[in-house]
Amino acid sequence: QVQLVESGGGLVQAGGSLRLSCAASGSIFSGNVMGWYRQAPGKQRELVATITSGGIKHYTNSVWGRFTISRDNAKNTVYLQMNSLKPEDTAVYYCNLDMRGMMYWGKGTLVTVSS
Repeated sequence: QVQLVESGGGLVQAGGSLRLSCAASGSIFSGNVMGWYRQAPGKQRELVATITSGGIKHYTNSVWGRFTISRDNAKNTVYLQMNSLKPEDTAVYYCNLDMRGMMYWGKGTLVTVSS
C-alpha cells in the first residue's frame, strides 16, 4: 500500500517562502513521476510541478521562476521550494505519485498567503 504524507504548509506573508515535503512509503518502483498539485477554494485542482525519477522537471507557467521542485530518490521524497509567494498561491497543495499507470495522492497541506 502506497502512502504519501505532506508537510510544510502554513501561513506566510506575500513575498515570503515556504518549503513543502512529501514522503512516499510502501512499494515504490523506479521510473515514477512525483509532483505537486493545488486546489484553491472554488477552483479545480491544477498541476503545479512534476519531476521524474531521472530529474526532468515541469512547471506550470504561473509558478515558473518562483517555485523549485526537487526529489531524493533514496528517500522517496519530493520537495517544493516556494519563493516570492503571492496571495493567489493560496490553496491546498497535494502531493502526487504517478507510478505504473496508477495515481496516488496525499491528503494535502494548506498554504495561505496573506497580502
